[in-house]
Amino acid sequence: MSVLKRAPRTKLMSGIALLSATALVLSACGGGSDNSKESKSGGESAKFPVDCSTQQPSKYEQEFDEVKSDSPGKDKLTFNVGTALPQTGNLAFLGPPEIAATEFAAQEINKADKGIKIDLTQGDSGDTDNKAYETEVPRILKGGANAVVGAASSGVSLQFIDQVIAADAIQISPANTSPEFSGYEDNGLYWRTAPSDTLQGEVLGNQIAADGNETLGMIILNDSYGTGLACFAKEAYENAGGKVVAASMYNTGDTNFSAQVEDVLAADPDAIALVTFEEVTTIIPELNSAKFPSDKMYLVDGNLSNFGDDLEAGALEGAQGTTPAADPELTDQFKKNLQSYWTGKGEKKLKDWTYAPESYDAMVLMALASLQAGSTEGPDIAANLQEVSGGSGEGKKCTSFAECADIIIGGGTADYDGVTGPITFDGAGDPTEATIGIFKYDDKNNYAFSKIG
Repeated sequence: MSVLKRAPRTKLMSGIALLSATALVLSACGGGSDNSKESKSGGESAKFPVDCSTQQPSKYEQEFDEVKSDSPGKDKLTFNVGTALPQTGNLAFLGPPEIAATEFAAQEINKADKGIKIDLTQGDSGDTDNKAYETEVPRILKGGANAVVGAASSGVSLQFIDQVIAADAIQISPANTSPEFSGYEDNGLYWRTAPSDTLQGEVLGNQIAADGNETLGMIILNDSYGTGLACFAKEAYENAGGKVVAASMYNTGDTNFSAQVEDVLAADPDAIALVTFEEVTTIIPELNSAKFPSDKMYLVDGNLSNFGDDLEAGALEGAQGTTPAADPELTDQFKKNLQSYWTGKGEKKLKDWTYAPESYDAMVLMALASLQAGSTEGPDIAANLQEVSGGSGEGKKCTSFAECADIIIGGGTADYDGVTGPITFDGAGDPTEATIGIFKYDDKNNYAFSKIG
């Protein structure tokens, strides 16, 4: 595995690219003004439906007063945690791995018996169409939760983040990737274990260009996630010499995408990037019907799924996708353990793993911060999250809750490297190290890591 400080402009290693978020600085992307496709390369891109200048993240750093227990682990803490993860809506396929991982983490933390007990309540985030969060988040907070894990969707998190902040509770998302959160004034109470789409966008755009595609069409979900990722992918692709010839948007709750498909196909692109959620299951068959080659389709974390028989055989053969993902050497055993735990509870076998590692690490980090603070109050946990992640202080490396907890109980400082690898929070609550995986689909519509180039 190669370590990259910045993804190359003209060639990208397939497989996993390890990027340093602190070293990666992207300028805002902008659209051209030419709506026609003059040639297969060169010239200006088609007019883009998003003002990409608004997608550049601002920086927000929170200063904390140090809160650290003099005798961590001496008194038993009960930490009430609620989730707002997608049981319904257009990201419901991400719910099972995320929910399973939070429960698995809580079980391991409780079993370790290191001075803290997790009391976990599951809640449904839904999406911005069914608005399940409008009743679920107040229910969780009124029930005494000092922390909310979720949402998966950036657009959904933005709908309730202020409620969580007002309650002085921690919000930690395993899957929010919109750059908008980096500059959000959250009193230090919002954190995430998934990297900003500034990273994924660069990997996606460069991969499309590296595959020899000179022109690109995009179908984009019109929310903070879709527009942000599309802008960063567009910028990287154009900097690598490509040309975006069409981009068509849709809204959450839409069920017919014929207009978007026709609009993009009319520009005759070499490749199409699908920056969507579960709506992709309707879009892909339309592209198949139009005989657009499946190996020229590119998916993203919001729709990367093992579709299997849900799509016609070979519908995605050769297609590629990107998602924040850890080294398989770190995650393979975790997946086996999680599957065994989950099915042992009588639940259906997990078929997708997206953001399960990030969900697990979010729970462990909060528990460690709570143990170090000797408190379950949101601001106290926030004051210790950066340090237990290794983002500040001189902590000792550890790779499990029990190992890290022993360091804290012994009076030391723990630096947790989790299933996703080092997290290393910055002052804005963003991880400063992240791995972006590139995946490829087989003829059965299931994906696997690409070979390392």
